[in-house]
Amino acid sequence: MSTFATNLTVDDLKAEADRLFNRKRLVNFGLPALVFVYLVYVFFAFDVSGPVARANWANGKTLVADSYSYKTHIARDNRTGEVSAAIEGERKGAYPEGQAPEWVALGETTVIDLEKGHVVRFGAQTVEYDIPGYGTIRATPTRSAGVQAELPEGEVPEWINVSKNRLSVTTDAGRLTVTRNRSEVFRYFTGWELFWFTLDSPYFGKSFPELAGLTASGEAGAIFNDFWTNKMWRHQDVAWAIFETILMAFLGTFGAAIVALPLASLATRNFNRMRSIRFATRRVFDFVRGVDALIWTVVLARAFGPGPLTGALAILVTDTGTFGKIFSEALENVDQKQIEGVQSTGANAPQRYRFGVIPQVTPVLLSQLLYFLESNTRSATVIGAITGGGIGLLLTQAIITQKDWEEVAYYIILIILMVMLMDWFSGWLRRRLIQGEPGKKRSLRTPDPKPFLLP
Repeated sequence: MSTFATNLTVDDLKAEADRLFNRKRLVNFGLPALVFVYLVYVFFAFDVSGPVARANWANGKTLVADSYSYKTHIARDNRTGEVSAAIEGERKGAYPEGQAPEWVALGETTVIDLEKGHVVRFGAQTVEYDIPGYGTIRATPTRSAGVQAELPEGEVPEWINVSKNRLSVTTDAGRLTVTRNRSEVFRYFTGWELFWFTLDSPYFGKSFPELAGLTASGEAGAIFNDFWTNKMWRHQDVAWAIFETILMAFLGTFGAAIVALPLASLATRNFNRMRSIRFATRRVFDFVRGVDALIWTVVLARAFGPGPLTGALAILVTDTGTFGKIFSEALENVDQKQIEGVQSTGANAPQRYRFGVIPQVTPVLLSQLLYFLESNTRSATVIGAITGGGIGLLLTQAIITQKDWEEVAYYIILIILMVMLMDWFSGWLRRRLIQGEPGKKRSLRTPDPKPFLLP
């Protein structure tokens, strides 16, 4: 048995143990303290309290409500007295002249019944709004004196905004806005009106059993045509935009893979012995992937103009650098024994590459390729908003208008469904190509070298 002599006393051992405990205690309490100090710094440096204080929760509530509902506009031109009705205030959703929803009675005095006692009257000169529990609000728009408002006695509630040239009243039943030239009532309803058919379609307002009966009687083509060419929801344009988005992602991803694979061989030690070429190729990969796809989108849009092809080129340029790095690392890790086995059969360089290298890196290449295809489907939405193509452009246009938020919600739902579909498709394709059909094992090992045996 071996023995070890030591000059450490009991007091020395105790002091050493105390130092270890103090160091551990410092780490246990010091690290959380540093994280806390950093979070406090972030709170003040990024002014976290500022956006919270400036947030307009009323506008946020209206935005959310607009995403799952629609509003009907009843407007009167104060100069001519003409009254019009339209869904979302659009001409494409306008009621024919002289017609209005059933809760609007047109006449010399237009009466708008908002239900639960809320009634708005467009008179010849004065606009009146009866509000249960509050009273009647009167507004007289004039060209010279602006809008003269008469309110019940007492303090003005928060839901009434009155100034010299404008009166705005917002209640649970609807909203009234009066200016010098225009008086308008907004009434909200749950749902996406005119999603299937517009007001000018003969199939508008028909129930599903009625449509099924018309379909059975031979009107299926006309029904589909009215739905497909819907002027408000533009289903045909939306379908084409989704196709453009997927096409951008597909062309950009697979184009980058085609370009990156041969370049990756120039960046690997076991395929290229020239150090200078390897260095230069890797720096090219670093450059093109170091610049974000959005920056490439702006640059290429200035060079080639807007369009889906520009978006595909932006994805191609960025992913070429990423694929080049991934593919080169995969090529550097191939098993040389399989390559030597193919070489021993007398195979030339392209045959060694095809049957000794590609089968080894195929699972990695396909896995990364399909993952980036799914990811680029999302990226193509943002890129399309800049280059003017795909569903991203429609989404941006709907957001800029700031009035049809149900369309924004519709496009977002379609984008989510598109990404989910691409996720399922890439997973299915990955299983088919890499694992083979269910119940069958597929091997990606080097093929039988017998076809290359020399005579």
